[in-house]
Amino acid sequence: MTEEYSKRIADEILKERLEGAGAVLVEGAKWCGKTTTCEQIAKSVLYMGDPDSKKRNLQLAEINVAQLLKGDEPRLIDEWQEYPRFWDAVRFRVDHSKGFGHFILTGSSVPPDTADISHTGTGRISRMTMRPMTLWESGDSSGNVSLLELIDGGELPEGECKGLDLERVAFLVCRGGWPQTLQQRDKIALMRAFDYYRDVVESDISRVDKVPREPERVMRLMRSYARLQGTQANLTAIRLDMKEHDSRGLDEDTIYSYINALKKIFVVENMPAWCPNLMSKAVVRTSDTRYFTDPSIASAALGLGPGDLMNDLRSFGRLFEVLAMRDLRTYADASFGSVSHYLDKNGLECDAIVHLRNGKYGLIEIKLGGDSLVNEGAETLNALSRIVDTTRMKAPSFKMVLTAVGDIVYRRADGVVVCPISALRP
Repeated sequence: MTEEYSKRIADEILKERLEGAGAVLVEGAKWCGKTTTCEQIAKSVLYMGDPDSKKRNLQLAEINVAQLLKGDEPRLIDEWQEYPRFWDAVRFRVDHSKGFGHFILTGSSVPPDTADISHTGTGRISRMTMRPMTLWESGDSSGNVSLLELIDGGELPEGECKGLDLERVAFLVCRGGWPQTLQQRDKIALMRAFDYYRDVVESDISRVDKVPREPERVMRLMRSYARLQGTQANLTAIRLDMKEHDSRGLDEDTIYSYINALKKIFVVENMPAWCPNLMSKAVVRTSDTRYFTDPSIASAALGLGPGDLMNDLRSFGRLFEVLAMRDLRTYADASFGSVSHYLDKNGLECDAIVHLRNGKYGLIEIKLGGDSLVNEGAETLNALSRIVDTTRMKAPSFKMVLTAVGDIVYRRADGVVVCPISALRP
C-alpha cells in the first residue's frame, strides 16, 4: 500500500461493481487516486501510461490486443484510453468468460476518437466515477452523521462533533481532495492545485481531443466558469462574463468546445435539475448547475488562497459549495444514489437533493454558518417541502442546513437539521 493511500469510499463501490459485472470502468480526474485504489484489488496490472513500455504496448496492441489482456484477474488496464480498441477487446473477452470481475479499466479522459469502439459495453462493463477525496476520507470529518442512514430514516445523533474553524475550511477548499497532499506541509499542499490547473491549461485540455487551444484563452474561460459556480449560466452568460472581465472574449461555439473538453478530462461535473411532483404550478428550471470537480481547481483558476477567501466571504461561500457538492456526490455514490439541484421560475432554490433508488431523499441547503444564514437556509427548505405533493411522492426524509463551521449537530424546532460538514460521512 502506497504511503499516500487512505481508505476510500470507492474501494467498496468497486468491489460491489466487480461482483455484478464482467468489467468495471473507473473514471475521474487525474491525481484523484484511481490507479492506487484499483491496485489494491487487481491481481495483475498493465500500465498503458508507462513511458518505458508505452510504445511497445501500443505496437503489441495493434498486432494482437488479446495478448495484453492475459494475466491474473481482475486485471487492471490503467489509462486504457491510450488505445481505445481495448474497450471492444475487453467486452469480447467478458462475453466469452464465465462469472464476473475479470477486468478493471481506469481513465482520466474520454477517448478522443470513439470510431474504434463498436459496442457501448452495456451489460458487460459497469461505469463508476471517482472524485478527489471527501473530508471524511481525508480525516477532516469525524463522521458522526451518516447521510445515507439519515435518508433511510435513521436517528439523528445530536450533540458535539469535530469542529473546523473558518480558516481551516478556507485551507481545505484551496488544498482540495488530492490524496498526495495529505502527506505534505500546508504550503506545499496548496501548490498542488495550481500545478493541476497549469497542466490543464497548458496541455491536458488540448491533448484530450487533439485540438490545439491557447492557454491564455483556456485560463480566461476557467476563471469565468469559477465565477459562475453554482449557477445555471448558459453559454451567452459565460461569454458576457468573459467580455466584462477581459476584452478578448470567445464566441459561444468555442466556449462550448472548451467546456466539453473540460468535461472529458473530468475537470467540471455539472449537476442535473430535480423535477419532483409538486402541488405548486411554478415552472421548474431544467438547466444543469455548473461546478468544478474539486473546489481547489476553482480557487486556482481565480488565483485565490485561504487568506483571500477570508477577505471575500461571497467567493468563499461559492467555493465551499463546490467542496460540499463533491462530498455529497461521493457519499451518495456509496448507495448508488444521486444528487440534483432545484430551481423554479419563482426563484425558490435548493442547493442539493440527495436521493436513493428506493425513492427516499433529503433536502440540503449549503451555508458557511451563522444564525442568519442558517435561518435563511431553513426557510428555503421548509418552503420547498411544503409544496411537495406527498400523494404522488414521498415526503423528504430530512431537511438539512449543511454548514462550514460549528461543533454541534442539532435539530431545530421546525425540524431542520443543522450539521457541520466536519460531522458528515456516507
